[in-house]
Amino acid sequence: MAVVKEKEDPQKSTIQNMKDAFKGETTAHAKYAAFSKKAAEEGYPEIALLFKAASGAELIHANNHKVVIQRMGEQIPTVTPEFSVGTTKENLKNAIEGESYEFNTMYPNFIKDANAAGNYMAQISLTYAYKVEQKHRDFYINALKVLEEGNVKSLPSVYYLCPTCGNTYATTAPSRCEISMTDAKLFIKIDAL
Repeated sequence: MAVVKEKEDPQKSTIQNMKDAFKGETTAHAKYAAFSKKAAEEGYPEIALLFKAASGAELIHANNHKVVIQRMGEQIPTVTPEFSVGTTKENLKNAIEGESYEFNTMYPNFIKDANAAGNYMAQISLTYAYKVEQKHRDFYINALKVLEEGNVKSLPSVYYLCPTCGNTYATTAPSRCEISMTDAKLFIKIDAL
């Protein structure tokens, strides 16, 4: 006799997903800040700047998720980030793995649940993060490549963050964010550690 699994309530799933996403982004913010410090200590200011920019973007994602959780009338989870810091090369591999999981698995599933629940605010917050995580993964893949080639100086020396969605631009930014349409005049410039 087959066991019929009861379908999870999409609104309950979305509440849990938002809390999990908030925890993940809060942890990524702290982790990338620590990875930035390590890269600077190892003499890779360009990689440190990339981690600093990504850390700022992850904080924007966490804050967006927090607003959605509050609007759903839920408590904000307490987060104690847990991670380990390795060498810059190890940290880049760790970051690639984390961003790949978020982009390929976590956020697509969370977005499906938010759509099923009809939770427009959750859809927006999750989609913003989803679209930016792919860019972060690609930045990290490139940084690892140039690190292994001994060409770290070729990395960008300035990043721009959209304060609305966390979209991250290297070197130059368009007049408006390509995800949230936020005016570039509001972008956060990251050009120093």
